[in-house]
Amino acid sequence: MNSAIIFDVDGVLLELTPDEEELFFEPFASRLNAAKLSRDWNSYKIRNDQEIVREIVEHHNLPAHEAARITREYLTLLEQALRSGVRSKPIAGAARLLKSFSGTAKLGVATANFRRAAQLRLQQVDMWQPVQHHAFGAEGGGHKSEILARAIATLGLPPQRIIFIGDNVSDLIAGRENRTHFIGFSTSPSRLSQLREAGAVNLCGAHAETENMVRELLNAAN
Repeated sequence: MNSAIIFDVDGVLLELTPDEEELFFEPFASRLNAAKLSRDWNSYKIRNDQEIVREIVEHHNLPAHEAARITREYLTLLEQALRSGVRSKPIAGAARLLKSFSGTAKLGVATANFRRAAQLRLQQVDMWQPVQHHAFGAEGGGHKSEILARAIATLGLPPQRIIFIGDNVSDLIAGRENRTHFIGFSTSPSRLSQLREAGAVNLCGAHAETENMVRELLNAAN
């Protein structure tokens, strides 16, 4: 396959539910007042789950080794919760989008979540298998551009043959820095407006539109 599509997870393939979000902060509760921790992911220095755990640990003067323990506890809690009633919520049309291109392009994910967390959530809704071979997450740290670069390194393709689909300005920047095509996707008009103001050209508010735009970009690259 001579092209690839890399997806962000939250906001593109899945919606981050309140229950899932709170699970991330639950391991901190035995160590500090977790209720006071910001739920605004953009309020942290680097929007990356590994970096966020480190930042909270450092800010609250916890021992450095606690970061790894907190991460393990979170992933254990998430796995247990997904088995006992917490449901991941797919974005409408996401599963069809993956199915449409699974035989014609290499698929992957570049997410600021821990890779294991993304795997657990996508597995629950049967969307992990198409992206698993090029799936990269927060592990290794860094901004989204660095995560995307790690995914690209496994593809063996030039940037002009790669499409990155994301819902944040940080995703747009990642696409620019890695010289890939970028599609800004969101079901939120205000989020699409933010992406437009930041310079995104290709914007979609539903995955039927995304599928058509991906085909147009791939045809143009050919």
